Amino acid sequence: MEISKIAIEWAKAEVFSSKFFIFFALLFLIASIGFWQLGKTETARAYIWPTLVAGVLLLAVGVGILIANTSRITSFANDYESDATTFVKSEIVRTEKSMGEYKTIVFKVIPFIIISAALLIVFIDKPLWRAICITTIAMMTVILLLDSNANTRIVSYHEQLKLVDK
Repeated sequence: MEISKIAIEWAKAEVFSSKFFIFFALLFLIASIGFWQLGKTETARAYIWPTLVAGVLLLAVGVGILIANTSRITSFANDYESDATTFVKSEIVRTEKSMGEYKTIVFKVIPFIIISAALLIVFIDKPLWRAICITTIAMMTVILLLDSNANTRIVSYHEQLKLVDK
């Protein structure tokens, strides 16, 4: 029963983390409205659409994580009760897959996107493209920070699963 509690705690931590995605999404959306209402210069008005898109994307990620892990909280106990060994093995496979995705996407692709956007700022002089690059860097930084914590949690959860599997 111990691993069931650990799994539920991990899912609850993911739900809590999803709220940060939603919080930052709301900040981007508020910034977009602010640029729309208060932006007088071409540069300020260039941020309206990029911040709106970033806010919507972060909101989609946050809500997706929230829904997925809220349903996991209830299903973990039932899955564990029905067959504990199968539950542990399936969770090990799932966490290994997630850790591989984090390794590729969060620690390779996102830094590459940040570096590319930073280089584009230097070489492109159009306000819209600079706004897109700066907003992309801000959004990717939020994702990198939040997913770095999620990666740490899933590695710890995976290690606990492997201990139970032995």
